[in-house]
Amino acid sequence: MAYYIAPRFLDKLAVHITKNFLKLPGIRVPIILGVHGRKGEGKSFQCELVFEKMGIEVTHISGGELESPDAGDPARLIRLRYRETAELIKVRGKMCVLMINDLDAGAGRFDEGTQYTVNTQLVNATLMNIADNPTDVQLPGSYDSTPLHRVPIIVTGNDFSTLYAPLIRDGRMDKFYWEPDRDDKVGIVEGIFEPDGLSRREIEQLVDTFANQSIDFFSALRSRIYDEQIRNFIYQIGFERVSLRVVNSLEGPPEFKKPNFSLSHLIESGNLMVGEQKRVENSQLVDEYNRLNRGRNYQAAPPVVTPISQPSTKEAANKSQQQEVSNTHLSLETQAQIRQLLSQGYKISIEHVDERRFRTGSWQSCVNSHIDAESDAISNLESSLAEYSGEYVRLVGIDPKAKRRVLETIIQRPNGKN
Repeated sequence: MAYYIAPRFLDKLAVHITKNFLKLPGIRVPIILGVHGRKGEGKSFQCELVFEKMGIEVTHISGGELESPDAGDPARLIRLRYRETAELIKVRGKMCVLMINDLDAGAGRFDEGTQYTVNTQLVNATLMNIADNPTDVQLPGSYDSTPLHRVPIIVTGNDFSTLYAPLIRDGRMDKFYWEPDRDDKVGIVEGIFEPDGLSRREIEQLVDTFANQSIDFFSALRSRIYDEQIRNFIYQIGFERVSLRVVNSLEGPPEFKKPNFSLSHLIESGNLMVGEQKRVENSQLVDEYNRLNRGRNYQAAPPVVTPISQPSTKEAANKSQQQEVSNTHLSLETQAQIRQLLSQGYKISIEHVDERRFRTGSWQSCVNSHIDAESDAISNLESSLAEYSGEYVRLVGIDPKAKRRVLETIIQRPNGKN
């Protein structure tokens, strides 16, 4: 296939990698480039295409390797592969890079349900140390005074705000938000369907029909077109013989005719895929289950009844009017923010931090899951304000589709601080 490399992507990676191999007097060059953006937009694949075009050799680390039952193993792995890549540069005499895929999934903290382990701390600390001393990266238990060659590090992820803030600061990490525009999408999708004979105009119409979909949607769409032929093949030979016919068969692998890649057929299959996406988004079974659990917990503890004097009729009427105006302790502005966020399809989270950790930005979540109901948001926020009365508390708005934060506003400060 004639794969397409977005010019902006090629420019950013080429400049960052080349800059790390040059000696620029008096210039501090960040060794880490963080490529982040929405899921399924081809960040890792575009990186691979750039590496191939520039003739760069890559050492890979997956975000899944950044946790281990043995404390210190992931940090040692990063140091080991960094040193191996530096040796490759020396031996091969060519550019080499270290690439860490899905860094936020392996070392990020999304909410209080994500465990922050010793390995997570060591991974963040190791990457910061490498960024500060790229030519002096040592393995535990040994020391080699010979300076290493600088190795550019490329990391990918969806939400870098979940990472340790000092790691992603300017000077250590150069950041590149990848969001392909229409021209990029058309070029990439044209490369995906290049063997299938679709015209440029048809590609543009297909992209415009599914304008809100990510790049991987179109790749999955092309794969789905083959489903009909594979289904016919299975029914033709029988379910019982599929394994013998496909795996290690003397007849060789089955062959399929080119499917129908007409624009109308692609749009029809794409609409079916969009329908499946909407069913997943609308089910919200986890949130419903959590709400039911919270309801059971509230019912389990009977309210404590305190005998009080019977108010007069006038007092009762005044109290009823006050409750109609506001039945919460939250300000009208905060209630309006909650309603506005929820009406736009966003979800809500609540975070707190004490004065000492406030300076480092180490916020912690007050709730186990994101909230999508106004009553739940108000009750959780009131209980959080009461529980963490001497701390900072902030309201967070989250876009569930883009997996990013749209609002962070502090609604409580300790001791009346500004």
